[in-house]
Amino acid sequence: MIKFLIEKEFKQIMRNSFLPRLIIGMPIMMMLIMPWAANQEIKNIKLSIVDNDHSTYSERLVRKATSSGYFHLTDVSLSGDKALHSIESGKADVILEIQTDFEKNLVKTGVANVMISANTVNGVKGSLSSSYMGAILSDFSSDIREEWSPKREGAALPLINVVPQYKFNPNLDYKVFMVPALMVILLTLLTGFLPALNIVSEKEMGTIEQMNVTPVNKFTFILAKLIPYWVIGFTVLTICFGFAAFVYNILPVGSLLTIYLFSGIYILVVSGFGLVISNYSNTMQQAMFVMFFFIMILILMSGLFTPISSMPEWAKIVTIFNPLKYFIQVMRMVYLKGSVFMDLTTQMFALLGFVVFFNTWAIISYKKTN
Repeated sequence: MIKFLIEKEFKQIMRNSFLPRLIIGMPIMMMLIMPWAANQEIKNIKLSIVDNDHSTYSERLVRKATSSGYFHLTDVSLSGDKALHSIESGKADVILEIQTDFEKNLVKTGVANVMISANTVNGVKGSLSSSYMGAILSDFSSDIREEWSPKREGAALPLINVVPQYKFNPNLDYKVFMVPALMVILLTLLTGFLPALNIVSEKEMGTIEQMNVTPVNKFTFILAKLIPYWVIGFTVLTICFGFAAFVYNILPVGSLLTIYLFSGIYILVVSGFGLVISNYSNTMQQAMFVMFFFIMILILMSGLFTPISSMPEWAKIVTIFNPLKYFIQVMRMVYLKGSVFMDLTTQMFALLGFVVFFNTWAIISYKKTN
């Protein structure tokens, strides 16, 4: 019996001229565009310079700031007030104002002042740009001290070299961090929204009444609904793996079998959740809006863009009930760290709990009348 039900589901999908194109086209477009758009690296910050000294050292500081790769010189003002107008008009993001007698004070007293003014309408961009500029000034100060340090006869100057070592993402490439998480979002959208529209579309067409008078039990009916989206999920994931490897040269450090195992469990979670929404919805519009409401909350609280550790305590408690959080952790841990199954037992038990909960709910909430 289940064989014919699964065959019916695949025929319904293939008869729809739009769905097969969506299943293939969406991962292609998302993997080609989103890793470049979902980028939190702050570069090309528009810099305004106010040089009140016009000395050798002030020019050297300006060159150091503009050659760092983070700042792009867009404005040179004669006063701080004029520079502030450039921020208000959007021509600059950060102002570096060098005091009068900058070189004289630096040579005479060893202390000279500069002022950094940052546009913090975007708080992240403002804080990072001022931090970058502070690091450049600190490096400039170290260079000056090194030049002025007295030479010791027969002994080298004491020097501490700091060599940072970046684990798991040595090139600090943001795409390596984002691509595995984007695969999770894509899997959630396709295997969540499509089941959410499945049963309710049969309600609108009237075919659900034909299923209700058959001897098919509720468990078999829900299982037949889940299996096609399981196959679709694995197909989409395989396409994503190919694009990650050939377009971005991102390969998992860990085992692909581990990812497929957790993917199979996760697809059952979101598909079961979609079927629950479909059971309670009367129209496709209702199912779409309810699913969109929950998906937006789950994505924003999954740790996709912001770390969960930086959230308030009440939000951390809410994320315990977010299946996206666990699967994103799995994807990043396997892709970047090469974690094995024993490192992921917490995520495994959490996802299995969601599978049992949502699919049991889907079976119970399906109202079948013989």
